[in-house]
Amino acid sequence: MAATRLLELADVEELTDLLRQNREFLRPWDPVRPDEFFTEAAQLDIARAALAAHDGGTMVPLVILTRAGGLAGRLNLNGIVRGALQSAAMGYWVAEAENGAGLATAAVAEAVDLAAGSLGLHRVQAETLVHNTASQRVLAKNGFSQFGVAPKYLKIAGEWQDHLMFQRILEP
Repeated sequence: MAATRLLELADVEELTDLLRQNREFLRPWDPVRPDEFFTEAAQLDIARAALAAHDGGTMVPLVILTRAGGLAGRLNLNGIVRGALQSAAMGYWVAEAENGAGLATAAVAEAVDLAAGSLGLHRVQAETLVHNTASQRVLAKNGFSQFGVAPKYLKIAGEWQDHLMFQRILEP
């Protein structure tokens, strides 16, 4: 069974419910989110923008699936760059109830296969908060290696926080 599939507009209601249910769980890992972010209207706008970016070839917005086929989270291949770089940045999250079940590891594996296969990319990059050891394990299991530290890289939970930088070179 697949661990991911392309985001669909029909996912918005379930995705919004999942985000609401996991708001506190995701808070330490996310930017500060306004209440409007957790509405179907905002999630519909986000989904439409993601699918437009997909149509433009700069993003692959995926949903992470539970073993039963429901939604467990999201994974994006963002900022797809062609030319000499042939690279993308990856970000993902999984609902608290599904943490530790191997879904993120399987989803990252599928995203790497997609990047190396039909997307023809050379490199995928991902960053984690320094203390996010669970996400670092997911990346390590998928052949990513740490290549640096980005001081005050992203404003997460209201503070500029350092991130560890990981990459996977996709050999043909």
